[in-house]
Amino acid sequence: MVLWVFNHAAPAMKSAKSFVLWSHWCRQSFWDTVEYNVSFKKCLKIAMSYIDNIRTFVRVYELGSMSAAARDQRISAAVASSRISQLEDYLSVRLFHRTTRQLNPTEQGNTFYEGACKILATIDEAEAAVNSITQSPRGLIHIAAPLGVGRRLIAPLIPEFKKEYPLIDLRLRLSDRKLDLTAEGLDVAFFLGVPEDSTLRIRKIADCPRVLCASPKYLSERGAPTAPEELTNGTHDCLNLRYPGAPEFQWPLETLEGTRRFAVKGPFESDDGDVLTDWALEGHGITLKPEFEIAEHLASGTLVPVLSNTPPMPIQMALLYTHRRHQDPKTRLLIEFMTPRVQAALQKKEAVAGT
Repeated sequence: MVLWVFNHAAPAMKSAKSFVLWSHWCRQSFWDTVEYNVSFKKCLKIAMSYIDNIRTFVRVYELGSMSAAARDQRISAAVASSRISQLEDYLSVRLFHRTTRQLNPTEQGNTFYEGACKILATIDEAEAAVNSITQSPRGLIHIAAPLGVGRRLIAPLIPEFKKEYPLIDLRLRLSDRKLDLTAEGLDVAFFLGVPEDSTLRIRKIADCPRVLCASPKYLSERGAPTAPEELTNGTHDCLNLRYPGAPEFQWPLETLEGTRRFAVKGPFESDDGDVLTDWALEGHGITLKPEFEIAEHLASGTLVPVLSNTPPMPIQMALLYTHRRHQDPKTRLLIEFMTPRVQAALQKKEAVAGT
């Protein structure tokens, strides 16, 4: 390019002096351009690093742990600590009180957290707007689901979604415990039941039939219950789903008097619904399960319904997300993709259970 300019511009020069001045201008313009590009790239790198530091700070604040935030951000604890230190040096304040056992935000940390959340929300909204215009959404979606829902319904659909939207990556977290979408950095959560947080937005998927069931082995040894009261007076063993922070467990059953809740009893509890299914199959008690989770066992007879005259109330399956997340095109794509496919999968499972 420079050679072309020289060959075409030089003949037009009327004197050696003008040529020298022109050559000097070219050299200066070239190095000014190089210096500008280098400075711009350096500034961009610094800006992106600062944003990363803010994201790490927000997760440390919300999770209350440097190591937990590091795992959430997929970085080492040393990198997380370094990012917080860089922020503190830049702001010239202490953001956290650190001890060997505790990490608590300072007054300045509390103030900075409020502003940091606004900054990240603005960045996310701006990126979402760009993605919406370009119609090529990209980025990362954090999804949560109960174990049974995730394994049987959601996980099989993840590769299909990725194939259709190759620029979007997904992280699926499975747990039967109660989740906090904001505190745990989740974009979307599949949920069974009625959420306690009224600020969340809900996309209902279906009302899922549930069933009380036990194995033929258990029923041959203990007999089948004839009334719901036998679940609470020690006549039968019930297998309960419990997790830290879970409320007192009650099974809602439809009776002649309407819906009644029974505080069931039993020696076995777990925070993993599939463990309860395994215990039931081994003959350790009666469990309450959504039909889709045990459809094959009901069809084969390895689990048998009990108390069919007082069946459990159906349970709502829904997608939960915050209002801000709904503005993100990739989140909307996931919701629209998953909803009809999960509904179809549930219908197939219920058909199997009814055969």
